[in-house]
Amino acid sequence: MSPQSDPPARSVARSEFGSLTRLALPIIVTQLSQMGMGIADTIMAGHLGAEELAGVALGGNLFWPIMMVLSGTVMAVTPSVAQLNGAGRDAEVGEVVRQTFWLGVIGGLMGVLILGYAEHLFWWVGVDARAIPIAVGYLDVVRFGLLPVIGYFILRYLCEGMSWTTPAMVIALSALAIKVPLNVVFMYDGYGVDGMGAVGCGVASALIMGLEFIAMVLIVIFSRMRKVELFGRFSKPNFKEIARLTRLGAPIGATMFFEMAVFSAVALLVGRLGVEALAAHQIALNINGVTFMIPLALGIAATIRVGYNVGAGDYGRARIAGMVAIGSSALFAAAAAVVLLVGREFLAELFTTDHAVVAVAAKLLIFVAFYQFFDDGQAAAMGVLRGYKDTKVPLVVALIAYWAIALPFGAWLAFDPIGLGVYGFWWGFTAGLGVAAVVLTLRVFWLSRSEARIAAFALR
Repeated sequence: MSPQSDPPARSVARSEFGSLTRLALPIIVTQLSQMGMGIADTIMAGHLGAEELAGVALGGNLFWPIMMVLSGTVMAVTPSVAQLNGAGRDAEVGEVVRQTFWLGVIGGLMGVLILGYAEHLFWWVGVDARAIPIAVGYLDVVRFGLLPVIGYFILRYLCEGMSWTTPAMVIALSALAIKVPLNVVFMYDGYGVDGMGAVGCGVASALIMGLEFIAMVLIVIFSRMRKVELFGRFSKPNFKEIARLTRLGAPIGATMFFEMAVFSAVALLVGRLGVEALAAHQIALNINGVTFMIPLALGIAATIRVGYNVGAGDYGRARIAGMVAIGSSALFAAAAAVVLLVGREFLAELFTTDHAVVAVAAKLLIFVAFYQFFDDGQAAAMGVLRGYKDTKVPLVVALIAYWAIALPFGAWLAFDPIGLGVYGFWWGFTAGLGVAAVVLTLRVFWLSRSEARIAAFALR
C-alpha cells in the first residue's frame, strides 16, 4: 500500500493527465501523418485510372493487414520496456529489443514469402483480372519494405517505452513530406525516370520504409537512447525470450488484424446495398478514423504510463493513470459527438456533392457520434491493459465483440427481413463495441485493484 506521505489522488491524476497529454500529442501527429500517406497513394493512383487505383487498393488490402499483425506483435516492446524503465532496469532494455529484432526478422521473412504468392491468392478469390498484374507488380516491390518497417516499429516502440514519443512524430512528418514527391518521380513520366504507375507507388513506399528505419537507427545511436546500448553488442536468438515476447505481442497483432478485417468484411457486405450506401459508409468510416486518432493515442500513452508505474512498483499511480486515460477518452468522445451531431451535413459535403450520398452519410454520422463513446472507451481500456501486459483476454473480447456480435448482428439488421440497410451495420458496430468497452473497462477495474494480479502479469 502507498505510505501516508504520498500525494493525494487528485494531484496524482493531474500529473498523470499532463504526462498522458505530452505522450499522446506526438502520437496523434504520427498516426495522422501515416493516414496522410495512404490518402496520397489513393489520390495519386486514382489519377492514373481505375485499374491502377484498384491494383494499389488490392495490393494494399493484402500488405497492410500483414504489416499490422507484425507491427502489433513486436509491440510487446512497449510494455516490456516501460516496466523495465519504471523499475530502473534500463540495462536490460537492449537485450529485450535485440530479441524482438529476431522475432521481427522471423515474422518479416514469413510475410515477404506470403506476399510472393499473392497472385495465386488473387486468382483463387476471383478478383477482376485487369487489376491482378498491377497489384502483383505493386506487391513485388513494396514487400521489400516489410523488414525495414518492422525494424522501424521496434525502435519506435523502444523510444515510446522509454516515454519518448517525439522521434516517431518527426519521422512520420518527414515521410509524409517526401511521399508525394517520390510518388511523382516513380509513378509518372518525367524527372528522368519512366513512370511505373502503381509499381512506382510501391517503390516510393518501400523506399520510405527503408528511410524510416535508417532514421530511427540514427536516433537511437545518437540520442539519449544510446544509454540502453542496443547496438553495443550482438545477441544470438534466445528462443525462451522470443517465445515470451510472442506470447505477449501475438495477441496484440491478432487483435489489430481482426479489427481491421471486420471493417473490410462489412465494406464488402455494404457493397451489396448499392453505391450510395457504400460511398456514405466510407465517408462515415473516414471521419471516424480521424476522430479515433485521439483515443488511440491516449491508449498508447496509457500503455507507457501504466507500464512505467507498474515497473516502479507504484500500483496505485498505475491505476490512476489508467482511470485518467479512460476518463479523458470519454470526455473527448463527448466533445467529438457534439461536433459530429452539429456539423454532420457539412462534414459529409466535404467528401461529395451527391445529395443522396450526403443525406445517408449525415445520418450515419449520428451513429458515429454515439459510437464514439464505446469505440474510444475500448481503445483506452485496451491500452491500459497492455500496460499491465494483459493481452490475451482483450483479444478474446475483441473477437467476440467484432465477429460474434458486430458483424452478424449488423448483417441481420441490414438485410431482409429487418431491412435497415447500411444503418443496420452501424447498429451492429455500436452493439459490439459497447460490449467491448464495458467488458474491457471492468477488466481494468478488476486487474488494477489487486497487487497480486498486477505482479503476476508483470512477470510475463
